[in-house]
Amino acid sequence: MDTFVLGGPAPVEYAGFWRRAVALIVDAIVVSVVGAVIGFMIGFVLGLLFGARATPVISSITGLLGWIGGMLYYPAMESSASQATLGKQLIGIIVTDERGARISFSRALGRYFAKFLSAVTLLIGYLMAAFTSRKQALHDIAAGTVVVVGKPATN
Repeated sequence: MDTFVLGGPAPVEYAGFWRRAVALIVDAIVVSVVGAVIGFMIGFVLGLLFGARATPVISSITGLLGWIGGMLYYPAMESSASQATLGKQLIGIIVTDERGARISFSRALGRYFAKFLSAVTLLIGYLMAAFTSRKQALHDIAAGTVVVVGKPATN
């Protein structure tokens, strides 16, 4: 089991708002670029096959694929051995459960959907990371996760 002890011999540094914000921006760029490339390829093929009639279909498909891509990217990366998305890896932070263990895909997926709570509260749910003792955003509290500075434990 990949764990480290929160509050163990080495003090745990929780990732603050600005580190998390930079990681989110990097991840948004990654997801957008990959989504744009895939959308372009699908649009190009459908445009060749169906011409201008395909425009509404292309918009719907690329929008749906973008949403599904994000929905899979964040949970898959945060529940992987790296415990972090590419943006989080670049910044040097990881997602763990409240005991310091690697989270499951289902918990990471729940955390992803809980981000909608952080967003619909006029982004106050995200800003909570600047003010809570363990620097948890609303979606972290809902999912029982923390974001810490460091690398995943290897066992």
